[in-house]
Amino acid sequence: MTRPLLPLVAALALAACAHSTAPCPADTTAHAAAGATADSVAYVPTRADGSPAPATLRITSEGFAEGAVIPLRAVFGGFGCTGENRSPAIQWSGTPEGTRSFAVVVHDPDAPTGTGFYHWIAYDLPADTRALPDNAGAEGALPAGAHAGRSDYGATSYGGPCPPPGPAHRYRFNVYALDTPALGAPEGSSAALVRFMLRGHVLAHGTLTGTYGRP
Repeated sequence: MTRPLLPLVAALALAACAHSTAPCPADTTAHAAAGATADSVAYVPTRADGSPAPATLRITSEGFAEGAVIPLRAVFGGFGCTGENRSPAIQWSGTPEGTRSFAVVVHDPDAPTGTGFYHWIAYDLPADTRALPDNAGAEGALPAGAHAGRSDYGATSYGGPCPPPGPAHRYRFNVYALDTPALGAPEGSSAALVRFMLRGHVLAHGTLTGTYGRP
């Protein structure tokens, strides 16, 4: 099945579920199709020569392992979700020579928006940063000199997972090692602007993916 057919598959699966009185396994199919559609236009970080940057950073967290469920303390508090809305502590290794700053972007590619949902954007993190502690995404908690972008919640602070009821969503904690000390993006910039300005500056990157769903 080709990529252009995936949105149609998702729509048909959802329509079938809507008219069924029995449990509908197509929910999972529709979710997978939507995720594949989002992934088909995934962001590709690039180096100065325009080539794709290597995914050689290793991202870990004390709060959850790769592919595991994100703890409730990191889940959003609102819109029906009852978490504490604290960004989880993350660490990274494998920083390449020449790194002058870092950026962190937390994104849900499965949100039903066409472009996913951005939960946290932080950039101009100092070059010697190797970790962010628990709740570093709170307002004003980033290291000196760092800046926060505006999430799709409309805030410059971290906003945790809070997907609609249904299959679990993926939450990607992306870290980028950059060859510039500052992107030049003003405080409160959108994720689209920050990711645009990352182009040509990424030396390496890595991703830690957690999941969260509501019944």
